[in-house]
Amino acid sequence: MKLNDILLAEDSISDVELTMAALSESNLANRLVVVKDGVQVLQYLECTGQYSGRNSGNPAVILLDIKTPRMDGIEVLDSIKKNPVLKHIPVVMLTSSKEDRDLRRAYELEVNAYVVKPVNFLQFVEALKLIGIFWATLNELPPQ
Repeated sequence: MKLNDILLAEDSISDVELTMAALSESNLANRLVVVKDGVQVLQYLECTGQYSGRNSGNPAVILLDIKTPRMDGIEVLDSIKKNPVLKHIPVVMLTSSKEDRDLRRAYELEVNAYVVKPVNFLQFVEALKLIGIFWATLNELPPQ
């Protein structure tokens, strides 16, 4: 059985490394695909640009930062949820933004979860382990 990828949209190298370490501690077999900005998220999902050669298939979950270059996470979320092929992919906003307008807008656009990155390293690792276990192993996705 092929496991779906976990797609991480994050431009901070340190946050990518922490996420990789946390998911590794969870013993998840899912491959982590890292993109650096919102445009790359959509290219990955639509198999275009540098991802035109990838095997199609939606990720198990998208971990999306709000503050991504070229196209922010809210715009990416809006594009995903408007696309009938992509709209069922779980999207978890994983962000440092505690702003009410970001939280409200994300839920208006049907984000599946909104997680504020804990400042404490151990809390950050634990939060990512829980996110990974739930969305990549326990959650059932609709058939593609």
